[in-house]
Amino acid sequence: MAEKFGTYLFADKTMNVFVVLDGASVPELPQKLYRLKVESECLYRGDLKPDLAEVAPYLVRLEANSEVADWVLREGWGNHWGIFALSGEDLRSMRQHFRRFLMVYDEGGNPMYFRFYDPRVLRTYLPICNGGEAAALFGPVTAYLLEAEEPKRALRFRMERGALVRTEEEIA
Repeated sequence: MAEKFGTYLFADKTMNVFVVLDGASVPELPQKLYRLKVESECLYRGDLKPDLAEVAPYLVRLEANSEVADWVLREGWGNHWGIFALSGEDLRSMRQHFRRFLMVYDEGGNPMYFRFYDPRVLRTYLPICNGGEAAALFGPVTAYLLEAEEPKRALRFRMERGALVRTEEEIA
């Protein structure tokens, strides 16, 4: 399954492939990223206390057939580790983009974490976004790819002429 999705994920050679990994779902994520020596950034700002660093979201730039890509696809697919994004931008620009969505506010103005990087959240949220919300969430992102409810399937979301387009592909 991981091999077929990897082929699907890296099909467009003109795009950079990023994954936003959820530290709350990936055991010992900061340590693993350090050991793998990958291009990555925590989406939270500043020096974090160890317990927060463990559950924070991390943005990782993936290369086809790399150790980190193989690990994420093999171990993470179906375990809601994160979401994939295709973009022509670099890691720094993508971090700035994604940081804008970490907090949302309820009707009373109280801040809440928005876990858009959980595929269960994004696949539910994107279809109910209004046009402005979807456009903001996409920004420099050409497409989002994520696991469907059934892990044998992958979802692709993209914007086309201001409208959200969702496709689904079997990867197993």
